[in-house]
Amino acid sequence: MSTDTDSAARDSRQQLQQELLRRARAGTARRTTAEHTADAFTGQDGHTPRTARVPLSRAQRRMWLMERLGGAGDSYHVPFATRVRGPFDVAAFATALTRLVARHAVLRTRYTEHAGEPCQEVLPTPRTVPVHVVDTDLRHAPELLRRETARPFDLAAGDAVRALVLRHAPQDHTVLLTFHHIAVDAASLETVAAELAVLYTAAADGTGRPPLAAAPQYADHARREHDDIPGFEAELNRWSALLADAAPPRLPRPAAPPTTARPGAAHTVPLAPGVPEALRALGAQRQATLFAVSLTAAFAALHRLTGDDDLVIGVAGTHRSGTAMRGLVGLCVNTLPVRVDVSGDPSFAELLRRVSNALLEAQRHRHIPFDLVLERLGAGARGADGTALVRVTSDILGEPTVLRLPGTSAEYVDIPSDGAKFTLSYGLVPGDDAQPQALVQYDANTLDDTVAQAAVRDYAALLHAVAADPELALSRLPLPGPDHAAGHRDDADPEGDRHPAAQALRAHPGVADATVVRPADGQPVAYAVLHDSVGPSGHELLSLLRRSLAPEALPATVTLLDALPRSAAGPLDRARLPGPPGPPTPNIPSGPRAEAVENTFTAVLGVAPAPDDDFFALGGHSLKAVQLAERLRTDLGLPLTGLDVLQARTPRALTALLDERAARQSAAKAASRPARRSRDIRPGTVLVTGATGGVGAFVVRELAAQGRPVLALARPESAHLIATEGVDVIEGDLSDPAGLRDAVAQADAVVHAACTFTRHDVDLAAMEAMVDAWRRGPFVFVSSVDAYGHPGTDRVAEEAPPQEPVGPYGTAKLDCEAMVLRAAGTEGRGGASAVRSPLVWGAHDRLREQLRWGAIGTLYQAARQGRPIDLPRPGTGGHAWYGAAWVHAAALARAVTECLDRPVHGVANACSGHVSWRDLAQDLTELLGTRSAFHESATVPRDLDHRWHYDSARLARPLRARPGEDRRTVLAEMIGAMPPDHA
Repeated sequence: MSTDTDSAARDSRQQLQQELLRRARAGTARRTTAEHTADAFTGQDGHTPRTARVPLSRAQRRMWLMERLGGAGDSYHVPFATRVRGPFDVAAFATALTRLVARHAVLRTRYTEHAGEPCQEVLPTPRTVPVHVVDTDLRHAPELLRRETARPFDLAAGDAVRALVLRHAPQDHTVLLTFHHIAVDAASLETVAAELAVLYTAAADGTGRPPLAAAPQYADHARREHDDIPGFEAELNRWSALLADAAPPRLPRPAAPPTTARPGAAHTVPLAPGVPEALRALGAQRQATLFAVSLTAAFAALHRLTGDDDLVIGVAGTHRSGTAMRGLVGLCVNTLPVRVDVSGDPSFAELLRRVSNALLEAQRHRHIPFDLVLERLGAGARGADGTALVRVTSDILGEPTVLRLPGTSAEYVDIPSDGAKFTLSYGLVPGDDAQPQALVQYDANTLDDTVAQAAVRDYAALLHAVAADPELALSRLPLPGPDHAAGHRDDADPEGDRHPAAQALRAHPGVADATVVRPADGQPVAYAVLHDSVGPSGHELLSLLRRSLAPEALPATVTLLDALPRSAAGPLDRARLPGPPGPPTPNIPSGPRAEAVENTFTAVLGVAPAPDDDFFALGGHSLKAVQLAERLRTDLGLPLTGLDVLQARTPRALTALLDERAARQSAAKAASRPARRSRDIRPGTVLVTGATGGVGAFVVRELAAQGRPVLALARPESAHLIATEGVDVIEGDLSDPAGLRDAVAQADAVVHAACTFTRHDVDLAAMEAMVDAWRRGPFVFVSSVDAYGHPGTDRVAEEAPPQEPVGPYGTAKLDCEAMVLRAAGTEGRGGASAVRSPLVWGAHDRLREQLRWGAIGTLYQAARQGRPIDLPRPGTGGHAWYGAAWVHAAALARAVTECLDRPVHGVANACSGHVSWRDLAQDLTELLGTRSAFHESATVPRDLDHRWHYDSARLARPLRARPGEDRRTVLAEMIGAMPPDHA
């Protein structure tokens, strides 16, 4: 009997191993088959049979790059929605839409790469374009429309238009077409609406195809533009000279960076009914259009907002001209930067003359793609802080296009976009058949809502004022009254209220009013009035100003008042302002934790510290930070890492951090139930090591969201941080092999996400103990791309062999991978996956600490302090690109959990994207509000000697970015939640 049992077990193990091998081979076969299928479709040279490659237009190229780089969200999705009341034939509409797509090849064009350059290829005429119909009431319609509009496009598949119909009643529908901007512009929508009406009528009546004239094709325009570019040299030189040394407008930075991505937003102010006609008359008297008048008002408003005299505002141009492009569907827009000198306090009429001349000059060059001008300007196309030259735009908004079908009424449906293409856009809505309005649209991630509200009120006030008297000098044009904006008052002190610090303070949501006074013999002093008593302190406001203002604009202090003192006539009464308070006398930390911190500083650094002595100034470095943290963690039983020490830096700050964690630990323990032991573990439980770390915490969250029982391994001092519904906590760490074996034995699957980073012998011993105890279910090991070492090629395939030099950290990862992969499928064990990740980003304290002090900490710290940043020049050492791969922690968690159900039986990479060092430095300086200068050289700093792109095909589906997982958003989340003094 024993022999039969052993034989059966042996046969079972062999069958499992064979099955694992079969699955692995099947996965390879599926990939190979897919590749052959793709080759059959595209041909060996990569393009559709019978279809020529066409270069992208410059406008398309910009859209394609934005899509590839990520971060644009749905900013470049074009929703076209109409409420249709009356009889509506869905089948006829689907037929009409299919015929429209057949007429305009740009709507069935895919975008690919060939020899490193993007190109477009027209797909064959499609089958019926699907029109999805959903029954819903009006209350739920906006969310459904918004969700459909935000769905990403797959440009490589020729996905440029989608259709959704919401049916509210038998004769009440909302029809939504969503286009990608790469295929249409505003003028295209007029053609789409007109032709769809004709095609729909023919389909509904059964009269066949209507006699529409042959449509011009966008590919012909793209070819012409591409062929004409060499002849633009002289005009490019002239336009570039006109924009040389121009700088982006210095808009007020947010008082505090947002912790999560915010959608684009808009504010409007109604105008008196006669204002548009008065502005038209003003323009007619001075040979200017209504557009030029509204643009002049935008320049005046921007001058008052920024204090800058040399300003650039972008206006929309078009490449459409002549009858040959009439009825063309495609992207023909072009940005025209208009540069105007506003100095000398001109009258509005004089400023209108300057703007009209500058606008005429820009329009002479409207056929030259603005991208070419930016390339010619190079670094000069951006400000010192990396902001784009065109941050502000201006336009006149006409009546929106609607879909007018026979026998129905049409009503425009507005669908707000999550993204904003520019930081600030001024708009005039003449409202020929409705109330005229002044409008601003803005990027809520880079401009505070209060600033945007003030901007639109100021713009409206200017439009009213110049309609009445265009000869007023800019300084004499009235500001909005106090009923319009808290921060702008007719009785305000002009010098103090327009100071950059006062503007920045008033932009803070907690500040009701502010002013700045400059003493005759000292630095300016700021005074602020809060909306209520529960607001930021003066010290906190000053810290925020340090992050957003140039040093010369910083006040010495910010003093909080109940109200700004004013004279009986209204102006600020400076004599009644209190003097700035002296520096507070800080308390000396006391208590057992303060004593432990002081003693540990002394023991590790060899010197007794004062409460505010800096860790680095006392001779500290990263290794000593780890030693100090380990001693305090052991002595006090509180969670603490070396990165915590590097962030806090002083005994006072470190004591405060420990006090806070002690309070949280005590409250959590009082409220939590006892941790379950092995007898309570539920079937299907997944063990997660490193559950309080930056990766493990996201894995636990993902598993809990899926309803899987979780056993989380955590150190005793950190266990309270993750005790929640569905998560059982077991105490232990990597240095406790017995505890690891016990934890693995209780689980039906393992996710090993813990790592010491520096103690590789501990990491290896921990993996050995876990594999030894592993007897059932899958095992997922979160590894690192460091295991590839320094590959000789710049693109790294999954499971490529390691290339020397491989560092100690990468070697430890390779050894741990080998242990778990060798054991997979033996003695009852399931499949194994080694998921190699690059830099992990996400809204978690440990990940924020790694951003500040980890592998790219030198880049971050230089950006934070505004120091010059040395970057390797592309091409140095024969490498065209220097940068790093990164992954969003939530995407990594999805990839890891997918491996529990579908093990990869080997190595898979997990990357959300790749970012060049220059782009990352630019992101950091913009989000931190600093002005670091970038210097490129042929020297490659050791910390920046990375140039590899990692393929991530095996886990592509779970790694696909979800809303809020783009690079800029996650960096803003990580930076926005950092303490002001350490951000």
